[in-house]
Amino acid sequence: MPTAEQVAEFLRQNPGFFESHVDILMNLQIPHPHGGRAVSIGERQLVAVREKAKLLEDKLHELIQFGEENDAVGGKIHRLACRLIEAPSLDAALDTLYLDLLDHFAVPHVAVRLWNVAEENPQTKEFSPVALEMRQFVEQMAVPYCGPHAVYESQAWFGEAAAHLKSFALVALKRNGLTFGVVALASEDARRFYAEMGTLYLARIGELVSHALWRFVTPVREHAA
Repeated sequence: MPTAEQVAEFLRQNPGFFESHVDILMNLQIPHPHGGRAVSIGERQLVAVREKAKLLEDKLHELIQFGEENDAVGGKIHRLACRLIEAPSLDAALDTLYLDLLDHFAVPHVAVRLWNVAEENPQTKEFSPVALEMRQFVEQMAVPYCGPHAVYESQAWFGEAAAHLKSFALVALKRNGLTFGVVALASEDARRFYAEMGTLYLARIGELVSHALWRFVTPVREHAA
């Protein structure tokens, strides 16, 4: 008695077998994939084709949904860029950023810190002193940071809400080879900023904000010790 593997190998080596033995093909019965009854090979193949078509249809709907979501985010970033271009001052640009991220991106907690610029003013929160370790971390970031833990002192930047925050993101502000600040984002939702998430749109927001704020600051090259 040949084994199932031997029969399968014989059919692979003799693809024309059923052409000369049509009666065997027509009388073959196999279990239905969704029930106990036996069906013909033709009906089984039809079921398989329908299942494959359903999987492809679900995948297409998923891709369409992703495309629509990406279009929506892209539109929000475009409108943010337009509003930042219209900002007449540093304060106006910062206010635009805070309000836009809250109202259009639903990011409830945002903090900006700036350094390596001549306008540093400890009386303004954006110019509050930032520890060297934090500056170095931001300067070494190749892409925005996302994760469940705040980096160094950044959690304290969110004030009374800090104890309730469960996910964080950091976006570096850079122009002409100089890192001059960071945008910190946070949420009470642990799934909002997670380590494996894509950071393309965060990076684009960082580039927009970097260009917008750079217009209103005077860079200095002396890094704080």
